Amino acid sequence: MNVILCLIVITIILLRKRKMENNKDSIEEELLKLKDSLLCLAYKLTSDSEKAKDLLQDTALKVLTNRDKYVSQENFKGWVFTIMKNIFLNNIKKESRISSPAEQTDEVYLLNIPQECGFNTPDSSYSLKEINKVISLLSKEYRYPLLMLVVGYKYQDISHTMNIPTGTVKSRIYYARKKLQVLLKDYLDDL
Repeated sequence: MNVILCLIVITIILLRKRKMENNKDSIEEELLKLKDSLLCLAYKLTSDSEKAKDLLQDTALKVLTNRDKYVSQENFKGWVFTIMKNIFLNNIKKESRISSPAEQTDEVYLLNIPQECGFNTPDSSYSLKEINKVISLLSKEYRYPLLMLVVGYKYQDISHTMNIPTGTVKSRIYYARKKLQVLLKDYLDDL
């Protein structure tokens, strides 16, 4: 009886192995069928055809290298789309972590100020220091979205980077602006 049980177990293992090999072939075929849909999603996420193609390539590579993690009863299209979305979000996070030496200061909003804007006198630099102090009084949850917006991030980029909804980003920036208007009322009145 042990011999029969061993033969059954070996047969089951061989059948599973054959099924997994067939599953690998079908994943490649299914991925090719989804190519156009994936490219559309990639373009929708990146708004750039070259970045969309790169995202598609990264997604295909990740799907093929992780094909053994796919369970054949799952929604393949949903699985692949989720992989693409996660790669896109991870790329945004990586880009936000890469910073130039000038961006390592807490006064990021001072970057790229044109010389003709009147901030080149000693009196005005003192005023900027006062403004920086007032901005630093804002809590991090309001200060960071505001600073990111001033630097040039879009609401959606801020939302993805901070992992909060876009509406929350907008309301925090609105609140930060209103708070700054109150705190800088005396300074604004002198202008």
